[in-house]
Amino acid sequence: MTRKIAFQGEPGAYSHQACLDARPDLEALPCATFEEVIDAVRTGAAEQAMLPVENSTYGRVADIHRLLPESGLHIHDEAFLRVRIALLSLPGRTLADIRDVRAHLVLLPQSAQFLKAHGITGHAAADSAGAAAELAHLRTPHEGVLASEIAAEIYGLDVLARDIEDHGHNTTRFVIMGRAPDMRRRSDEMMTTFVFEVRNIPAALYKAMGGFATNGVNMTKLESYMIDGSFTATRFYSDIEGHPDDPAVARALEELSYFTNNVDILGVYPADPRRHG
Repeated sequence: MTRKIAFQGEPGAYSHQACLDARPDLEALPCATFEEVIDAVRTGAAEQAMLPVENSTYGRVADIHRLLPESGLHIHDEAFLRVRIALLSLPGRTLADIRDVRAHLVLLPQSAQFLKAHGITGHAAADSAGAAAELAHLRTPHEGVLASEIAAEIYGLDVLARDIEDHGHNTTRFVIMGRAPDMRRRSDEMMTTFVFEVRNIPAALYKAMGGFATNGVNMTKLESYMIDGSFTATRFYSDIEGHPDDPAVARALEELSYFTNNVDILGVYPADPRRHG
């Protein structure tokens, strides 16, 4: 049986590119929604899931922090993907032929200077890879799409321009998740991701965070989100540097437990080298 990794989107999506880069030995399995990605791993249709959690330009991916704790899956690795935007069109077209482009809404403002310089009008599409597939099928004159170069390969389109984004730092962080936890120390630089809910006592969050400061544990992310639409129940999602077996991390987590109703570790995994790059 072919081992697979599930991702959300059409073939050629940036999540697909992340799968090819991080797990070249696994077959990429496209899914319509994040929920379907998670279900594919739960049911055994896929071995792992590639899920985006945040983007350096647009912040966290909507709903993902709510889905991860409820997924029953565990983070095995993180992967950083530099988002490189290419202008694709039908074979034989030149850049001068293109009057309109379609792309996912988040890609259009990232390429605004390029589009303006070439007199091209951008139009929002639900999915950039899907727009590439549609262009290949409908063969619309004078139209292009903004997508990954892998989308050009998949749908038989030509790359008319590469790296057209206005800023060269746009990066998406993904987590790779599987059914079983993996707590092994696989690197000198480890990350731990967990969620917690503070107790209903004065200054609970301040007290809960104190253990990380006093023990010198670096917290790289702390985000809050509501539980079931309630304004009184708030859950926090956090990434820290280190492994739970590290003495400093163990002390900080123990102190955290005094001020929380629960602490759930979602994963312990090596820090991606590009985290500091």
